[in-house]
Amino acid sequence: MRNGKHPGAMQAGFTYIALLIIVAMIAAGATAALGAGAALQQRESEAELLAIGLEFRQALQSYADATPSGQPTEPRELAELLRDPRYPGVRRHLRRIYPDPLTGQVEWGIVRFPDGRISGMHSLSKTPTLRQIGFPAGLEGLEKAETHDAWIFAYQVVVRKL
Repeated sequence: MRNGKHPGAMQAGFTYIALLIIVAMIAAGATAALGAGAALQQRESEAELLAIGLEFRQALQSYADATPSGQPTEPRELAELLRDPRYPGVRRHLRRIYPDPLTGQVEWGIVRFPDGRISGMHSLSKTPTLRQIGFPAGLEGLEKAETHDAWIFAYQVVVRKL
């Protein structure tokens, strides 16, 4: 014992500091991994939103293509895509109303023509988009969107029958 201190006291102090540094490095690594995981989850949600949006778009196109002469080519409600009221039997253009992968809700933003008929739909999520390029054909307009609620999925109306 020299100067009233134990011989291993100095070494224990360095071990404690080394342990604190290792814990800080592990915490920094975990934080980075969580951030990467959140970005990966959002990319997966965006891909699912695109798939669902394309399905809604196809259902609107199917509804328009199946329109009997003299009938409107767009539905008033999304439920009309599940069971087309213009036919006596069951005619489906969409199997189910999918939940929004970003909000988890079945509620969607609806884009309507002035007469109230549906022209498209979009997510209600105002989160910023990660994907900015590489959209499927016909959806190139989504490249300019900064938030997910600006991703509007509508079919292309060439001539509207009234």
